[in-house]
Amino acid sequence: MTREIFPTRNAAAAHRRKSVAARRVGLGAACACGEKRPEALIPNVNPPICAACQRTALGKSAVDKHHFASKANNATTIHVPVNDHRAELSTAQADWPQSTLRNIEGSPLLAAAGCVRGFVDTILYLIERGLLWIAELLENLDEFLMKQLGPGWWIGTEVEQFAPKRKPHAKS
Repeated sequence: MTREIFPTRNAAAAHRRKSVAARRVGLGAACACGEKRPEALIPNVNPPICAACQRTALGKSAVDKHHFASKANNATTIHVPVNDHRAELSTAQADWPQSTLRNIEGSPLLAAAGCVRGFVDTILYLIERGLLWIAELLENLDEFLMKQLGPGWWIGTEVEQFAPKRKPHAKS
């Protein structure tokens, strides 16, 4: 039996939203900084520019306050880069049940659900932005060291203490 750890995203709805955003800014559009997520680009601007570059050019902050649980559920905000706010966290909230996102009646149960969903979305964002690059760095560094120093490059160094402890292989 497989258990889903992360919330199920509505792939069809997410694709539709991304397609609409891409049409608004132009297919294949990208900011001079390299930002190409359509949700982060400003519509109807030529040449294309992202929200962060536009704000920086106007002398404004490129950081937003994100209502992680949606404003209807909790007033707490976290500071995030505007492009990530638009292209990652707000799009994640768009996949929530509308009853939780809007919480029109002020249900404490929906507010709690919003806090849980927002926490999960935020943690996933932080894992992707804050940790995955480290795994990629370590993998690339290991490949580099393997090419430069050969297999077992860590043996006899301070790094050896971190090597996995393995039982000797039985001979066949």
